[in-house]
Amino acid sequence: MDRHDGFREFVLARQQALMRNAYLLTGDAHLAEDLLQSVLIKVVGQWSKLSKGGNPEAYTRKALVNQYISWKRRPRPESPSADLPEHGTSHDGAALDRIVLRQALAKLTPKQRAVVVLRFWEDLTEAQTAEVLGCAVGTVKSQVHHALARLRMVAPELAHLLSDSEIEEVIR
Repeated sequence: MDRHDGFREFVLARQQALMRNAYLLTGDAHLAEDLLQSVLIKVVGQWSKLSKGGNPEAYTRKALVNQYISWKRRPRPESPSADLPEHGTSHDGAALDRIVLRQALAKLTPKQRAVVVLRFWEDLTEAQTAEVLGCAVGTVKSQVHHALARLRMVAPELAHLLSDSEIEEVIR
């Protein structure tokens, strides 16, 4: 029996969800791929322990968040912007809201963005989010509060969408 038995099946089964999490954290498809790849390298190294009694899903999700936060702490060289200049084209309201919200999410701190992704995209409870992040439930509550306040400040045109229950619909 190979010590990596089941890893391939895990990745194939969870790849889309993990990639979606990575994208929501980074806001960039290429960075999301890099983030997920670096985390999966760590996961495969721990696979024999995880497959015997651990929770590979939770471990991988936590590793994504931790790696993302770690990346944000490192200074990075400037890179070209993917943002296009504004044009006079019309968008449907929901599409425009998603674009503005994604730009606003990029202005959150890494921990705030991680909390928003875990709470509203992954639909984790406050306790589950605290477990993934390795912090207290109170910290999750305050981070969500501060993140939503920051989103309302940087994107006031989305204030009507930024109640705890409505943000999930915009992100999707």
